[in-house]
Amino acid sequence: MKPLSVYVHIPFCVQKCFYCDFLSAPAGEGEKERYIEALLGEMERESCNYVNHQVQTVFIGGGTPSALEEGDIERILCKLRDGFCFAELMEISIEVNPGTVSYEKLRRYREAGINRLSIGMQSADDGELRMLGRIHTWGDGVQTYENARRAGFENINIDVMGALPGQSRTSYEETLRRVIALQPEHISAYSLIVEEGTPFFERFGRNGDRENLLPTEEEEREMDQLTEKLLGEENYNRYEISNYTKPGHECRHNQVYWRRGDYVGFGLGAASMVGNVRWSNTRDLGRYNDGEADGKRADGKKAVIQENRQVLTIYEQMEEFMFLGLRLTAGVSKTEFYRCFGQRIEEVYGAVLSQLEQEKLIKTGGYIQLTPYGRDISNYVMARFLF
Repeated sequence: MKPLSVYVHIPFCVQKCFYCDFLSAPAGEGEKERYIEALLGEMERESCNYVNHQVQTVFIGGGTPSALEEGDIERILCKLRDGFCFAELMEISIEVNPGTVSYEKLRRYREAGINRLSIGMQSADDGELRMLGRIHTWGDGVQTYENARRAGFENINIDVMGALPGQSRTSYEETLRRVIALQPEHISAYSLIVEEGTPFFERFGRNGDRENLLPTEEEEREMDQLTEKLLGEENYNRYEISNYTKPGHECRHNQVYWRRGDYVGFGLGAASMVGNVRWSNTRDLGRYNDGEADGKRADGKKAVIQENRQVLTIYEQMEEFMFLGLRLTAGVSKTEFYRCFGQRIEEVYGAVLSQLEQEKLIKTGGYIQLTPYGRDISNYVMARFLF
């Protein structure tokens, strides 16, 4: 059977964070229930398309999935198990935010088969958390972590954000040290990106007070280097640009994305890619909940509105292979490139590789990898592989 990963999108949160441009918003209980019903219906209808696949990983993300009642999460997992073939050794992850989970909720998650948590702590500084629009304190985050351990979770990720407005190197280092002291198996360390359409963009965007309040590019690089140094000293391996892990606890689900494996997304705006065909669901909550009659369905049942369906060309596949694979510190395998595309990588990208190596942005061998300098300007490097 073909391996498959499943993503489930929960577009609800208690309060929209000021920096967030994800597809999420607060909602009432009635709206949440209508969404869950639509989600379960989508899973049931689509499962017949994956009878030759075996699900290896499930990731429930958002939004804030833990804003739902635990019974709703249990219903989602039951529906997936009913309709899909699950591998024996599954990775089932859920994102949770402090302030939305109790010990009892975490215990029921674990009993339902969830074996990996991603906790959105972001900062150990309560002032920074308020500035971000988070609903919790650092103490709430620690309590959530301790409750997760009590509930039996042995694979926990903690999210950390750097390059925040007004953040100093000292305050960022304090966050890192306090997170390290908890000894989670995995740490995701991201730099803030000020996205258009968010309250942060109005305040810190092109016309805002960006220069005075946001760290400079050099300060951001120093924070990144500090992250790698401190986590490396504690046996965390940097296996992707923003992700660090204790041995054996890499996020299997995210590696499917970076290695261009097959994945299917359920829920509002969820993206899928199976066999080099990509599509996504509608981002309109009303249309998602209501569905629409699909003339191709013999039973006349409503179907989720799928949009942006695209069959990737060989060149688009190569582009993705390169800029996704370069996110991994292991880099891009020349052997795997040849296996996938029937051409040596030098035949396709020889001039680009030569130039980037001269600029000391990559190093080559059996694998092509970003240098530390290349990681600092990774967007520039990856753009060079676009046709």
